[in-house]
Amino acid sequence: MKTLLFAALVAFLPFFALAQNSVTGQVTDNNQNALPGATIKIKNQRTAVLSDGSGNYTLSNLSNGNYTILVSYVGYKTQEKSVTLAGNTVLNFTLVQQNFLADEVIVRATRANEKSATTYKNVTKAEIEENNFGQDLPFILQNTPGVVVNSDAGAGVGYTGIRIRGSDNSRINVTVNGIPINDSESQGTFYVNMPDFASSVDNIQIQRGVGTSTNGAGAFGASLNIQTTASETEPYAEVNNTYGSFDTWKNTVKVGTGLINNRFSFDGRLSRISSDGYVDRGASLLKSYFLSGAYHGNNDLLRFNVFAGTEKTYQSWNGIPESRLNNDIAGMQAYIDRNGLGTEDAANLLNSGRRYNSFTYNNQTDNYWQNHYQMLYARQFSDKFSFNGALHYTKGEGYYEEFRVDNKLSDYGLSPVTIGGTTITNTDLIRRRWLDNDFYGVTYAFNYVPEKNLNFTLGGAYNEYKGAHFGQITWAQYASNGNIDRHYYDNEGFKTDFNIYGKVNYSPIEALSLFADLQYRRVYYDIAGTENKLNTLAINDRLNFFNPKLGATYFLNTESNLYASFSVANKEPNRDDYVDAAAGVFPKSERLNDVELGYRFKNNRVNFGANAYGMFYKNQLVVTGKINDVGGNFRQNVDDSYRLGIELDGSYTINKSFALNANAAFSRNKIKNFTEYYDDYDNGGQVVNNYSLTDISFSPAAVLFGEFVYKPVAGFAIALQSKYVSKQYLDNTQNNERTLNGYWVNNARLGYNFKFAGVKNINLGLLVNNLLNKKYESNGYTYGYLSGGSRITENFYYPQAGTNFLLNLNVKF
Repeated sequence: MKTLLFAALVAFLPFFALAQNSVTGQVTDNNQNALPGATIKIKNQRTAVLSDGSGNYTLSNLSNGNYTILVSYVGYKTQEKSVTLAGNTVLNFTLVQQNFLADEVIVRATRANEKSATTYKNVTKAEIEENNFGQDLPFILQNTPGVVVNSDAGAGVGYTGIRIRGSDNSRINVTVNGIPINDSESQGTFYVNMPDFASSVDNIQIQRGVGTSTNGAGAFGASLNIQTTASETEPYAEVNNTYGSFDTWKNTVKVGTGLINNRFSFDGRLSRISSDGYVDRGASLLKSYFLSGAYHGNNDLLRFNVFAGTEKTYQSWNGIPESRLNNDIAGMQAYIDRNGLGTEDAANLLNSGRRYNSFTYNNQTDNYWQNHYQMLYARQFSDKFSFNGALHYTKGEGYYEEFRVDNKLSDYGLSPVTIGGTTITNTDLIRRRWLDNDFYGVTYAFNYVPEKNLNFTLGGAYNEYKGAHFGQITWAQYASNGNIDRHYYDNEGFKTDFNIYGKVNYSPIEALSLFADLQYRRVYYDIAGTENKLNTLAINDRLNFFNPKLGATYFLNTESNLYASFSVANKEPNRDDYVDAAAGVFPKSERLNDVELGYRFKNNRVNFGANAYGMFYKNQLVVTGKINDVGGNFRQNVDDSYRLGIELDGSYTINKSFALNANAAFSRNKIKNFTEYYDDYDNGGQVVNNYSLTDISFSPAAVLFGEFVYKPVAGFAIALQSKYVSKQYLDNTQNNERTLNGYWVNNARLGYNFKFAGVKNINLGLLVNNLLNKKYESNGYTYGYLSGGSRITENFYYPQAGTNFLLNLNVKF
């Protein structure tokens, strides 16, 4: 019933609008040349329309009253006019060209637009700000179509994850100003290393499916294309403070000079976030800064960005056993016996409740520092030819520390210890595992527009990565022949990533836009040394990928269009796929054929999109359900698999006081043939089971969101939000004993804006999560083995917080 209600709400959004007044007009430059594709919107409302090929526009279904109309166009100053409506009105705009290049050109080559046959969602600066209470970036994006988020510590601060269309972090290509952010080896994006980054973001575009050619690993679920803060024209200062449940604090200071002599600008941010977390000892201490300086010329833009983050988080990546989750005393006792837990650990399990954390050592922490340096340059050579490019360097360094009980000395390359004639082979110890890496490269794009109906882009990138992995023992009960400086394992990964792409957009007639996008990508990856189990690594792989994309968009009228596309993406395995592979098994690269069909409708009150997709995989790497000792998933290739789905996304402004936003994603996600392996402790070897047409793990059949916004008076808004995620399987056997239950969670957000002399704006915000105190788990893992003649299944879950709040005070000067 919940699914049907959400689907009906989204599907019928376009039919709610009632015919009232309209505003029509034309957008031209100061030479009276039409500006097609200009954005026309009503101030303080989300919906917008675009001018047609002749610069004409229509804002319809407006009730009587006062409105402020804003018109913007890249390279021109934004213009606004106030109008009082009591009937149909004509309102023309003449835009004046800016005397400097705008920041939008930085990401133009990798962005989709209304003419693109791509399924995408734009998230504006205003939307980011109203949802930014200090939680990681995935939680700010959680209400967009097909998105499911999770948090190890249970409250959105610390280690968090995001899935789009069932695809995890390692399949979502993330770029900042066109520069790849995903870790080159794991291919994931660790948002904990970028705390409060949302406070320095101007806008985000989410492309679902393969999307357009960009830089970084291939998108097998989606792309996040992030643009950082653009320059303000006036000086500003901002102080943002948040306090909430679990002693959560966010303190942010932002300053900017505005434009100096209409040429230079400087912006800065300093942030600190701390939280005890919902999970026991799931604490985080996160610090970051962002600095940006720019030169704005008439035809060129030069910008330097430096941003960094440091994190210290207490480890909570082991999840909670199913018996503890269900308060099953007998099950917990059996778990204690199976796993040989000592007295202290057993008492911790039996007495901790849903917030249980198996780690009790007081410095069981993850520590990481990451610094990013970007030099961005764009130049408009003429009205037909432009360039943008970047040099970048990222330095990352850190370790996690853990206490280990009764480990074998030989596992660390240490000799036995003899004391009083007794030979000791095992010891308690504290170890650190380090990663020290460097990532650097260049990106570029040339854009040529010989005619207004023809557009060419040539772009690409070359990047190199060096990552040193090593381990140290900082303390041991029996130290043997070790010392604190000794590396008990040591290996290095080296990776180069080269890509070049060409794009062409052509409109043979005004109503039709065609595109072709061809990309060649070459990856070289080498790992050498010893890994943490002291096995020798000698891995070398060279991969060449060709990724073509074709599509068409047909405009039914100025408010609606249809689009269709076919895209191919290829993707290399990640580090763990190579390192964890069974002897004699070399992981295969993956291939995805993606078909997208969609319809878009937009006027000043209704914004609606519907799309269907088919994602067909060859050699997809799917998780087995088991994780390694740092929370990473083991994966294996499956020959054939697919995802089929329908997505709906809409918003409807009923009047000045009421608005509805909703989206829904329905999908069928299948593996044609899956082989399960688990250890046989009775006889040695492994048990093998074969399955046909099973669900892909962590791929819910339905993800639904609805939001009702009420603005009773100017500056005050209340939003009631509801999110439903259906059942998910923890592995690929479609076994109901290894699942995440579906959940329906409701949140409320309140915001009040006001101002007085000397202060531009004061915002008071309150976010109440999980209003109905729903007990649910958003992530988990499973593994099994044969023992005593029967299969033992170990399920683990990550419980999320019950009702909790975040209160925000933001002052802008």
